[in-house]
Amino acid sequence: MTQLLKLVPEPQAILRAWMPFKSAVGVTSVRTDEDYLQARATIDALVDEIRADEDHPLADVLDYLAKQVKRYEDAHFTIPEAEPRVVLSFLMEQHGLKQEDLADCAPQSRISDILNGKRRIGKDIAKKLARRFNVHADLFFNPSGDFSPQRTQRTQR
Repeated sequence: MTQLLKLVPEPQAILRAWMPFKSAVGVTSVRTDEDYLQARATIDALVDEIRADEDHPLADVLDYLAKQVKRYEDAHFTIPEAEPRVVLSFLMEQHGLKQEDLADCAPQSRISDILNGKRRIGKDIAKKLARRFNVHADLFFNPSGDFSPQRTQRTQR
């Protein structure tokens, strides 16, 4: 099967489009703490605009910035292993969110059950939370399923 490629634009045409884009977005590469903060603020604004609409015209911009932020975070931040509900609680606290603020991810009662350890985070909710917080869905899964109080106490010693 022959794959057809679009005509590649001239570099000057790309530059003419890139500079206004870069100026409007404010940051296109995340290399410093200041870039990181600007990119996170822009991502938050884009998430508020886009919500769960993956076909939104700005979804590609969100994806691009999220990848830049992820690359920076991978190089500069270490996230210790934690129980998924603890991760969710931490992210909610960091973003100043209440359970009802996550209605775009799951009903408030389900968020409450998750935070109280009565229910695990399912795959669909994990994906929605990952999009909401711009993190990997893996943070909301515990492959071993073992976060019993005894295991947690042993690892903290």
